[in-house]
Amino acid sequence: MSATTPQTQTTQTGSRSTSGFLVTRPVWLVGLVATLAGAVVTEAFALVTRAAGVPMEAASPGATRAAEIPVGGFFGGVVFWSVAGIVLAVALARWAKRPARTFTVTTVALTALSLAGPAVTPHTATSTQIVLAVSHVVAAAVVVPLLAHRLAHGQR
Repeated sequence: MSATTPQTQTTQTGSRSTSGFLVTRPVWLVGLVATLAGAVVTEAFALVTRAAGVPMEAASPGATRAAEIPVGGFFGGVVFWSVAGIVLAVALARWAKRPARTFTVTTVALTALSLAGPAVTPHTATSTQIVLAVSHVVAAAVVVPLLAHRLAHGQR
């Protein structure tokens, strides 16, 4: 037995215990944890870009001028839209033949579609549009894999 064997076993056990925690919890609970993690990471990203000087003002389509995106706005947006993702995940866990794959394909497509929003915001600096688009990807990169991992392990 080599000196590295116990360390490797510990790492594998730690990995299994985290994975085990996710796969033994209800889909909605994993969704809630994923949502909070995604919201925190996305808000942190927004705060860093704000500190770097990116103007946080955007306008909705049809608006005559941009409005400030408040601190916490990214967090709230991730929570709002992730609720729809949790509902989708719960429904797929119950009725889909391959819930993880269906969830991943659907959410990746919806994330790609969501990038159109920042691209067409009037009266918004290009740097802000880029930050908004990247924030969609950041949120999805946190939330989607956690829920997909849970869905891949059955047990509705």
